[in-house]
Amino acid sequence: MSGLRSLFKQTFIYGIATVLPRMLSFLLVPLYTSEAVLANPSEYGKVSVIFSYFVLFNVILAYGMETAFFRFFNKEEDKAKVVSTATLSLVVSSIGFFLLALIFQNQIANVIAIDVKYINLVIWILLLDALVIIPFAWLRANEKPMRYAVIKILNVAVNIGLNLFFLLALKQLAQESGLFERIYKTNFEISYIFIANLVASAITLLAMLSFYTKIKYRFDKQLWQQMLRYAFPVLIAGVAFSINETFDRILLKELLPADIAENDIGMYSACYKLALFMTLFATAYRLGIEPFFFSHAKAKNPQKNYANILEFFVALGSIILLAVVVFVDALKPLIIRSEAYWDAMWIVPIILLANFCLGIYHNLSVWYKITDRTKFGAYISVVGAIITLVINFIFIEAYSYKASAVATLVAYASMMLLSFYFGRRYYPIPYNLKKIGLYLLISIGFSMLSFYKYRGVYIVGIAMLIVFLGLVMLLEKNQLRNVFKKVKT
Repeated sequence: MSGLRSLFKQTFIYGIATVLPRMLSFLLVPLYTSEAVLANPSEYGKVSVIFSYFVLFNVILAYGMETAFFRFFNKEEDKAKVVSTATLSLVVSSIGFFLLALIFQNQIANVIAIDVKYINLVIWILLLDALVIIPFAWLRANEKPMRYAVIKILNVAVNIGLNLFFLLALKQLAQESGLFERIYKTNFEISYIFIANLVASAITLLAMLSFYTKIKYRFDKQLWQQMLRYAFPVLIAGVAFSINETFDRILLKELLPADIAENDIGMYSACYKLALFMTLFATAYRLGIEPFFFSHAKAKNPQKNYANILEFFVALGSIILLAVVVFVDALKPLIIRSEAYWDAMWIVPIILLANFCLGIYHNLSVWYKITDRTKFGAYISVVGAIITLVINFIFIEAYSYKASAVATLVAYASMMLLSFYFGRRYYPIPYNLKKIGLYLLISIGFSMLSFYKYRGVYIVGIAMLIVFLGLVMLLEKNQLRNVFKKVKT
């Protein structure tokens, strides 16, 4: 139980630090989708496509080194050697990418059909973000969640502040002074969105510079090769994950007629944000459990703790799933300001459930991480990516973003089931399948009924939510009593 207390404490702090950066895109949706900024969904569609490439290249530039860092930091006696080797590896590779991308930025812009002025900003942001991967991992590995949280919050504050300044205050000043036409050109809003991101990333790197001044720069080739071997399957899994997560926007752009592609992408991406409540919860939980998995792998009976962790995750995730679905129409006008985006609301329960399955998958993934079978993570993620690509290629032309939403759910559900299947074979964990299955069955059933049959009938939806909350409290009362008793002590 002490292990769980430590997990919940770190998850809470990391949760704040992770929720806020993820909330950045969520909090900015009302600004971007307002009549004053990107009232036309097609403009927001352009931003969404660029951010889709961000996700893919962030994974490529990290190439699994963050996860390898955690593994070897806990495994090796000479931790300073692990820190310096991983740092030098990422610094050299990031600068190499940066120089090549700058040289070929025009060719890149032509291939992916994005304006070169946006490509230039993206290249700089990718470099700055890559250079803080190991510093942030070092903070997590050394259990310094407060500093981690402060720097992450600083990044968010700067980004939000600059977005508000560029897109609202500066625009108003230019209009009042008569300089609007000379200062603001076509799609100026999109440029300023990425300029705000660039400045925030630069300030984050400055805040982490002390890390680079403290470490001893030693490069161990043999250790580096071992880390790369461990990291490569993580890279493959990460690329596959980015395909599952955001590549559907790129496919929508390529497979739909040009006159409707960006409009559909904009609606889909905006409504997708309503599922962010589940994404934030799952991400915060994952950041808390990843160091916990490794540090408690040699503890007495770690499987019991791992089983309890998944049970709590499913219980809390089920509550979030049902609560968001019940109140989604009340949240909708607060987050997505223009009605032009609302046609894609059909996808919200599907994407919520998909991200719930992804969160369960991350919890189940403990077996291949602590047994050094990361290749299974790559295999499973590749299967998910193939499912995503196949369903999108076959059905996008007929069903547009609805096909993309269903593809995401099928992919993540398949990954979850595959991880559970192989985990039972290589590292059996005594999950309470009856209780977990009950939570999933009831929360999914209630959610589908609430949204597709009783949508807007809040009496029915709230009644379902109360019944489910009562069930969770009844079944988890002993566990909750023990947790609160330990916390009080």
